[in-house]
Amino acid sequence: MSDCLTATKVGRLDAEQAAGLDRDGYLLLRSAVPEAWRDGLRAAFECGVGAGDQWSAPRGAGWRHALVDLDPVVQQTCRLPLLLAAGAQVLGGPFFLAQVEGREPLQGGGHQPLHRDGAGTKAVAALVFLDAYGPDNGGTRLVPRHLDPGFVGQPLVDRGLANQALPDETLALKIAGEAGDILVFDADLPHGATCNRSGALRRSLLLSFMPERDRAAMDACRAIRNVRMDTSERFIP
Repeated sequence: MSDCLTATKVGRLDAEQAAGLDRDGYLLLRSAVPEAWRDGLRAAFECGVGAGDQWSAPRGAGWRHALVDLDPVVQQTCRLPLLLAAGAQVLGGPFFLAQVEGREPLQGGGHQPLHRDGAGTKAVAALVFLDAYGPDNGGTRLVPRHLDPGFVGQPLVDRGLANQALPDETLALKIAGEAGDILVFDADLPHGATCNRSGALRRSLLLSFMPERDRAAMDACRAIRNVRMDTSERFIP
């Protein structure tokens, strides 16, 4: 990793997208990944799949996991202007790409209880879908911010209530779409994958953006998170 931080200016979402992200806590970017990149991303995923012992920390059963963070097309995808603009909308200040890896729920696996990845932190998560996805093959479900009783107008991390007051499953929306879509969301938003009942492919890239103030903490645990890429670039809204 470089000791010299590179600053990259990030653009803004249009007014409608920004308002939707602020209201709902998530934004679905349809066909955000250029079609010409998608086969390369799928190839990177397949090349990165390995045995469980390639990971420093155990990975969940019922999933395939892929190391992809050194692939140049993956890196390009993490820097798509709309994706960075969505990260900037949520985080508000300088941020960096903390991690990216590949995940796929296997047939009969993938179900997660509703949870908040951002417990105790401020972060943005994004899922880059490499295959069509929906409730039959493990598509993600989430509870929009305006329906989340634990939010009440301000982020849980600011109220010291992270991972509490999880809403009822009946409030969750099941997200569905096509390869090339990107789901961006505040990591405090209640979410979880569904069970892959059909066994159809549902490969995705999972990435996270974090505020610049958390860089030192993330650098300290790079090895346990299997982060190999250079994370020195700083994105400036």
